Amino acid sequence: MPTTRAPLASPLESFSDQVLADRAADGDVRAFEVLVRRYGPLMRVYASRVLGSNDEMDDVVQESFITAWQQLPTLDNGAAVKSWLMRIVSRKSVDRIRARRPHVNIDLTDAPTPERHSPDRLAEAESQTEALTRALADIPEDQRRCWMLRELAECSYGEIAEELELPVSTVRGLLARARKTLLQEMEEWR
Repeated sequence: MPTTRAPLASPLESFSDQVLADRAADGDVRAFEVLVRRYGPLMRVYASRVLGSNDEMDDVVQESFITAWQQLPTLDNGAAVKSWLMRIVSRKSVDRIRARRPHVNIDLTDAPTPERHSPDRLAEAESQTEALTRALADIPEDQRRCWMLRELAECSYGEIAEELELPVSTVRGLLARARKTLLQEMEEWR
């Protein structure tokens, strides 16, 4: 009986972001594919959360990667490719929201939940998600963007400061206030 081998991982998978970004900027498609596999899932989660649904998420992420491929030669620091990609997907997501007519109420969209949970857990998860969405909608925009970049996009304080063009100390303060407010609003779910 013939045996099938698992496909070998690309040797590029072990390369640093710096090396991959530099090679991709020089036109190496395979290096760019590794960056897509490495950061695509994170970008999808972020875009889904910003957009409030999964309907447009894949389009926004694909547009972001097209833009990244076209603008990669302008990236000064390849080691910062993650935060650079997150800025692109953030802007593309916001552009998509702005282009919507009429405005879609994020509170009316259902967040997908895993089917392996019981109906009770599904209902509880949905209620908790709705409470978090309402709580996020009630905090100031700067606090919300800082919180989403930190908690959903997993950006460092420095990356958030760069993205929002704020001092790191301001980012820390905005995050502290956002967390305090969200903790108070979500107290019944703890």
